[in-house]
Amino acid sequence: MVGEDLELLITAVVAADDERQARAACAGLLRLGGRVVRASDCSDEEPGCWSVTISSPSGERVARNVAAALARAVRSYVRGLGDDLPVPRVSCEPPTAWTVLDDPDRLDGLLPGAERLLVEAWVGGDPAHREEAPAEPAEPVGAERPTTRLLLRVDVETDRVERAEWQARAVASRVARNGKITRVAPLGHVLSVHVDLGSAETSAEVALQDAVTSLGRSGWTSVEWSEGSATTRWSAAAVPPSGITALGLTATPASAFVWTVPD
Repeated sequence: MVGEDLELLITAVVAADDERQARAACAGLLRLGGRVVRASDCSDEEPGCWSVTISSPSGERVARNVAAALARAVRSYVRGLGDDLPVPRVSCEPPTAWTVLDDPDRLDGLLPGAERLLVEAWVGGDPAHREEAPAEPAEPVGAERPTTRLLLRVDVETDRVERAEWQARAVASRVARNGKITRVAPLGHVLSVHVDLGSAETSAEVALQDAVTSLGRSGWTSVEWSEGSATTRWSAAAVPPSGITALGLTATPASAFVWTVPD
C-alpha cells in the first residue's frame, strides 16, 4: 500500500431535468481534472435531482500513515475549489476518507444548481470501479446457487439527516454499487441509517465475510446466527463527537428475507 497513488471521487448532487443538464452543471469541476464515471437520476430520493460522480487522480501518495494521506487528499481538493469554501471535518476510515459540502449558496458559483458535494479519497481505487475478478468456472446446468440479501446499518453522531445519509452512502459504496437507503431513525443521540445492499449469489456466511473484508475495519464481533441469518457488528472504541459510531451487517437467505436490521 505504501507508495500507492490515491483516487478522488467527487459526487455532485444537482437540480437538473436530465443527464445532459446534470453533466453540464459539473463543467466547472471537470475543468479541475477528472472524468465522469457515473450519472444517475436520484429524483426518487430528492425530486428533480441528479447525481454525477467524477473520478480524478490525486497528487497525494501513501507514505507510512495511510489515514493522513487520505485526509490530505480530500482537504487539498476542497481547497482547490475556491477560497470561499471552508474545509469541513474530514471523516477517515481507510481505505477511504470523505467530507460533505452542503452549502448550496457557496457551491453555486462553481456548481450551478448544487445541492451538495461529496469528496472521497480512496487508496487502491474505488471498489465499484476496480477490474472484475476472473469469472469462476460455470456450474453444472440445473445447479442452484444460494442467494443472500445483505443489510447494513450505520449509526452516525449527527442531528442532520442529510449528513447521516452521506456517511452511510460512503460506507455502503465499499460493499455494493447500488445500495439503497430504506429508512433513517433516531437511536439515542445518533441517527441510524438502514441500507439495503442488494442480493449476492452466495451463502450468508460468505456474503458477510466479503462485506466485512470490503469495509476494512478491525474489531467486528463474532458472527451471530438466528434462523439462518448471520449478523456481525462494529463499534468505535471511543465515541466520536461526530461521525460514525457503529455499524451492523446482516446476511439473510433470500428465501427467508424479511425487512429486519441488526440491533
